[in-house]
Amino acid sequence: MQSDIFYLKENGFGEGLFAKKVINKFEKILLFEDPVVTGKKSIKLDFKYYTSAIGNGLQIGKDAYIYLKDPGRVVNHSCNPNSGVIKDNLLIAIKKINIDEEITFDYSTTMDEDCWTLEGKCESKNCRKIIKDFKFLPKEIQNKYLKKRIVQKFISQNFQNINF
Repeated sequence: MQSDIFYLKENGFGEGLFAKKVINKFEKILLFEDPVVTGKKSIKLDFKYYTSAIGNGLQIGKDAYIYLKDPGRVVNHSCNPNSGVIKDNLLIAIKKINIDEEITFDYSTTMDEDCWTLEGKCESKNCRKIIKDFKFLPKEIQNKYLKKRIVQKFISQNFQNINF
Protein backbone atom coordinates (compact mmCIF):
# COMPACT_ATOMS: atom_id res chain seq x y z
CA MET A 1 0.00 0.00 0.00
CA GLN A 2 1.36 3.38 -1.04
CA SER A 3 0.81 6.30 1.34
CA ASP A 4 1.86 9.93 1.52
CA ILE A 5 1.53 9.79 5.32
CA PHE A 6 3.45 6.72 6.52
CA TYR A 7 5.85 3.92 5.58
CA LEU A 8 6.71 0.50 7.04
CA LYS A 9 10.16 -0.34 8.36
CA GLU A 10 11.97 -2.49 10.91
CA ASN A 11 11.92 -1.07 14.44
CA GLY A 12 14.06 -3.50 16.42
CA PHE A 13 11.10 -5.69 17.46
CA GLY A 14 9.75 -6.36 13.97
CA GLU A 15 7.98 -3.93 11.68
CA GLY A 16 6.43 -0.62 12.58
CA LEU A 17 4.59 2.24 10.91
CA PHE A 18 6.55 5.49 10.62
CA ALA A 19 5.62 9.04 9.65
CA LYS A 20 6.65 10.03 6.13
CA LYS A 21 5.75 13.66 6.90
CA VAL A 22 4.80 15.72 9.92
CA ILE A 23 1.37 14.53 11.05
CA ASN A 24 -0.58 17.16 12.97
CA LYS A 25 -2.82 16.55 15.97
CA PHE A 26 -6.24 15.18 14.91
CA GLU A 27 -4.98 14.37 11.40
CA LYS A 28 -6.28 11.10 9.95
CA ILE A 29 -3.56 8.47 9.57
CA LEU A 30 -5.20 5.19 8.57
CA LEU A 31 -8.67 3.72 8.11
CA PHE A 32 -8.81 0.06 9.15
CA GLU A 33 -11.01 -1.47 6.42
CA ASP A 34 -10.10 -5.11 6.75
CA PRO A 35 -12.72 -7.87 7.24
CA VAL A 36 -14.75 -8.06 10.46
CA VAL A 37 -14.56 -11.52 12.06
CA THR A 38 -15.24 -13.24 15.39
CA GLY A 39 -12.48 -13.71 17.95
CA LYS A 40 -12.24 -17.40 17.14
CA LYS A 41 -11.92 -16.65 13.40
CA SER A 42 -9.23 -14.03 14.11
CA ILE A 43 -7.13 -16.63 15.93
CA LYS A 44 -7.68 -19.17 13.12
CA LEU A 45 -6.48 -16.60 10.58
CA ASP A 46 -3.38 -15.88 12.70
CA PHE A 47 -2.51 -19.59 12.66
CA LYS A 48 -3.22 -19.82 8.94
CA TYR A 49 -0.96 -16.89 8.01
CA TYR A 50 1.57 -16.74 10.88
CA THR A 51 1.45 -20.20 12.59
CA SER A 52 0.63 -18.68 16.01
CA ALA A 53 -1.95 -16.44 17.66
CA ILE A 54 -0.16 -13.13 17.21
CA GLY A 55 -3.16 -10.87 17.78
CA ASN A 56 -3.94 -9.27 14.44
CA GLY A 57 -7.53 -8.59 15.50
CA LEU A 58 -8.54 -5.03 16.38
CA GLN A 59 -11.45 -5.50 18.79
CA ILE A 60 -14.51 -3.42 17.88
CA GLY A 61 -17.18 -5.33 19.85
CA LYS A 62 -17.52 -8.07 22.46
CA ASP A 63 -16.86 -10.72 19.79
CA ALA A 64 -16.14 -8.57 16.74
CA TYR A 65 -12.67 -7.86 15.40
CA ILE A 66 -11.26 -6.18 12.33
CA TYR A 67 -8.69 -8.68 11.10
CA LEU A 68 -5.78 -6.38 10.33
CA LYS A 69 -3.55 -6.70 7.30
CA ASP A 70 -0.65 -4.45 6.35
CA PRO A 71 -0.28 -1.59 7.06
CA GLY A 72 -2.69 -1.68 10.04
CA ARG A 73 -1.19 -4.91 11.31
CA VAL A 74 2.15 -3.23 12.07
CA VAL A 75 0.90 -0.24 14.10
CA ASN A 76 2.60 -1.00 17.40
CA HIS A 77 1.63 -0.38 21.03
CA SER A 78 3.01 2.35 23.25
CA CYS A 79 2.12 3.35 26.81
CA ASN A 80 2.85 6.89 25.59
CA PRO A 81 1.02 6.80 22.23
CA ASN A 82 0.97 9.50 19.57
CA SER A 83 -2.23 8.23 17.94
CA GLY A 84 -5.54 6.64 18.88
CA VAL A 85 -8.47 4.83 17.30
CA ILE A 86 -11.76 6.71 16.95
CA LYS A 87 -15.06 5.54 15.44
CA ASP A 88 -13.82 1.94 15.92
CA ASN A 89 -11.65 1.95 12.79
CA LEU A 90 -9.96 5.31 12.22
CA LEU A 91 -6.43 5.95 13.48
CA ILE A 92 -5.76 9.64 14.15
CA ALA A 93 -2.87 11.60 15.64
CA ILE A 94 -3.47 12.68 19.24
CA LYS A 95 -0.39 14.89 19.16
CA LYS A 96 2.07 16.10 16.56
CA ILE A 97 4.07 13.23 15.04
CA ASN A 98 7.42 14.14 13.50
CA ILE A 99 8.96 12.77 10.32
CA ASP A 100 10.44 9.27 10.86
CA GLU A 101 8.73 8.93 14.27
CA GLU A 102 7.01 5.60 14.85
CA ILE A 103 3.20 5.80 14.88
CA THR A 104 1.77 4.01 17.92
CA PHE A 105 -1.44 3.63 19.91
CA ASP A 106 -2.23 2.12 23.31
CA TYR A 107 -3.66 -1.35 22.62
CA SER A 108 -5.55 -1.22 25.94
CA THR A 109 -7.95 1.34 24.43
CA THR A 110 -9.29 -1.37 22.12
CA MET A 111 -9.28 -4.45 24.32
CA ASP A 112 -11.89 -6.03 26.62
CA GLU A 113 -11.41 -9.79 26.59
CA ASP A 114 -10.63 -10.70 30.24
CA CYS A 115 -7.83 -12.98 29.05
CA TRP A 116 -5.59 -10.79 26.90
CA THR A 117 -2.15 -9.54 27.99
CA LEU A 118 0.95 -8.40 26.19
CA GLU A 119 4.47 -7.92 27.47
CA GLY A 120 5.21 -4.19 27.23
CA LYS A 121 8.33 -3.31 25.26
CA CYS A 122 7.59 0.30 24.36
CA GLU A 123 10.45 1.58 26.51
CA SER A 124 8.55 4.77 27.39
CA LYS A 125 9.26 6.20 30.83
CA ASN A 126 5.72 5.23 31.89
CA CYS A 127 5.76 1.72 30.37
CA ARG A 128 3.29 -0.49 32.24
CA LYS A 129 5.37 -3.66 31.43
CA ILE A 130 2.20 -5.78 31.11
CA ILE A 131 -0.51 -4.46 28.78
CA LYS A 132 -4.06 -5.53 29.64
CA ASP A 133 -7.69 -4.67 28.92
CA PHE A 134 -8.86 -1.07 29.33
CA LYS A 135 -10.67 -1.80 32.60
CA PHE A 136 -7.33 -2.67 34.24
CA LEU A 137 -5.71 0.68 33.43
CA PRO A 138 -5.17 3.12 36.31
CA LYS A 139 -8.19 5.46 36.60
CA GLU A 140 -6.18 8.56 35.61
CA ILE A 141 -5.11 6.88 32.35
CA GLN A 142 -8.66 5.67 31.67
CA ASN A 143 -9.95 9.22 32.18
CA LYS A 144 -7.27 10.68 29.90
CA TYR A 145 -8.15 8.30 27.07
CA LEU A 146 -11.90 8.68 27.55
CA LYS A 147 -11.55 12.46 27.44
CA LYS A 148 -9.60 12.18 24.16
CA ARG A 149 -12.38 9.86 22.86
CA ILE A 150 -9.88 7.20 21.78
CA VAL A 151 -11.54 4.24 23.51
CA GLN A 152 -13.63 1.83 21.46
CA LYS A 153 -17.38 2.52 21.77
CA PHE A 154 -18.22 -0.90 23.17
CA ILE A 155 -15.74 -0.26 26.01
CA SER A 156 -16.39 3.44 26.69
CA GLN A 157 -20.14 2.85 27.17
CA ASN A 158 -19.23 1.10 30.44
CA PHE A 159 -17.52 4.28 31.68
CA GLN A 160 -20.20 6.89 30.95
CA ASN A 161 -20.48 8.09 34.56
CA ILE A 162 -17.06 9.72 34.45
CA ASN A 163 -17.05 13.50 34.68
CA PHE A 164 -14.27 15.51 33.11
